[in-house]
Amino acid sequence: MKLFGAFLRLVRWQNLFFIALTQWLFYHFIVIGKYPPPPQAYFQNDTLFLFGLLIFSSVLIAAAGNIINDYFDMNIDAVNKPTKNLVDKIIKRRWVMVWHLFFSFVGILLSCYISYKTGKWIIALANAFTVLLLWFYSTTFKKKLLAGNIIIAALTAWVIVVVYFFAGATILSYKGWDPQVYPFNIKRLFKLTIFYSAFAFVVSLIREAVKDMEDMYGDAQFGCETMPIKWGIPAAKVFVAVWLVVCIASLFIVQLYSWQSGGYEVALYSFVFVLIPIASVLKDLYKAKIVSDYARLSKKIKYIMLAGILSMIFFKFLS
Repeated sequence: MKLFGAFLRLVRWQNLFFIALTQWLFYHFIVIGKYPPPPQAYFQNDTLFLFGLLIFSSVLIAAAGNIINDYFDMNIDAVNKPTKNLVDKIIKRRWVMVWHLFFSFVGILLSCYISYKTGKWIIALANAFTVLLLWFYSTTFKKKLLAGNIIIAALTAWVIVVVYFFAGATILSYKGWDPQVYPFNIKRLFKLTIFYSAFAFVVSLIREAVKDMEDMYGDAQFGCETMPIKWGIPAAKVFVAVWLVVCIASLFIVQLYSWQSGGYEVALYSFVFVLIPIASVLKDLYKAKIVSDYARLSKKIKYIMLAGILSMIFFKFLS
């Protein structure tokens, strides 16, 4: 039982659940929304089965990335998170590598099957590239200034974008998006894909920078060149603060437009559960000084991303 619990912590099961939830919400409340596919699509195209495989492949690839990251971060984690270090303490290194290779292989295999069935080979190619990117992130890019932060932020956005490509190949027919056949608002889907993927990118970028400040002492001992190490904590705080202000301003404009368009519920929800918490992070960032302060900020930013993703539910009921 102890080994099973350690394995769940190794793959970061909460993050995997968040990935699955994000893709499910985006598909069911935005892609389908109030325009469900014709009933025959579920049977002829095996849409639900393929979408389940898409989620499973995303979860497996993310789990493989988390595993290999802990594998190469074993020494750093011994300094930054001595009580949470699992590799070689509970799970042997060789088994960590075996699970990484197994999850990566199955994730890519499922992606190839999905691409074969839908004709959208960008899914398989991008997911295979993701596996390689996560490997090099763990070995090289994580230690480089901004490179690792941007990679993780981009891959977080891909969790949403991949559903957009999948949807274009299934519920909207293999021939493409034909509004004459399906009463589907293609422009609306594109705009919401850009909005949510951009939100995921920016919030993830902010959180990665905060985590760098939290882990800077251990990172510095092993030659990492993260933002707080290269630029210092004050400059890193300015970087995060700028993106927080950009996020606040962008969301305020979007919510103002939503309010004027009659989306009162989503505008009010976003203001209370997303905008106000982001402003709170900005205030707490200024006061943060010790490791525990940055750890609390990281958790709060994670909550903000969850709250933002949950706002997808409202779009099923909007025109």
